Amino acid sequence: MAGILERFGDIMAANFNALLDKCEDPSKMIDQTLRNLNENLAEVTKETAGVVAEEKRAERELNALQDKLTTWDARARKALASGNEGDARTFLTEKAGVQAKYDEAKRVYDVAHSNAEKMRSMQVKLKSDIAELSSRRSTIKAKAAVAKTQKSINKMASGVNAAGTLRKFEDLEARVDRDLDTAMAEAELLSESVSEADVLAQKYDSGVASVDDDLARLKAEMGLA
Repeated sequence: MAGILERFGDIMAANFNALLDKCEDPSKMIDQTLRNLNENLAEVTKETAGVVAEEKRAERELNALQDKLTTWDARARKALASGNEGDARTFLTEKAGVQAKYDEAKRVYDVAHSNAEKMRSMQVKLKSDIAELSSRRSTIKAKAAVAKTQKSINKMASGVNAAGTLRKFEDLEARVDRDLDTAMAEAELLSESVSEADVLAQKYDSGVASVDDDLARLKAEMGLA
């Protein structure tokens, strides 16, 4: 009896919410817990039947001894009523012997009754836990599925940093803008390096002066100068 009570002692204080919190897959934990509880219930029911049978035997023995006590007491009373004190003493002596057996049987019954009550309480607790967990099974599984999905989404979201990606594109665009501005500035500087005077100088340096010299020479030869 002590073994069965010790073995199932944790069932009486079972905290299924704590068990579920520690489990990585609550859905599997619920199914496994229900299987274990039903197996435990079958064993507890079997043990309870045996313990209750012991209680009944102890109770029958106690009741039988109580009947004997009542019988010897009644005989002693009848003997006294008939004036047979010696017979009454004999009957009371027998009663005293039965009383000793009754006291011992009462102690045995009290233990058997206590054990039976513990087993009954355990059986009721198991049935209640099984009924509660069964009724909450679908809800808990649904919550577990949602939580699992949410964790997956959070994990994916943490791996995709859109803000960081945008910053990289912005940095690249800024670098391209800087390169474009530099190229345009260089083009502008190159166009401004050739002044109007330089253009005219190139015009006259390209042969205009030699024509004037030829014109002056011709005028001199023709006496027109």
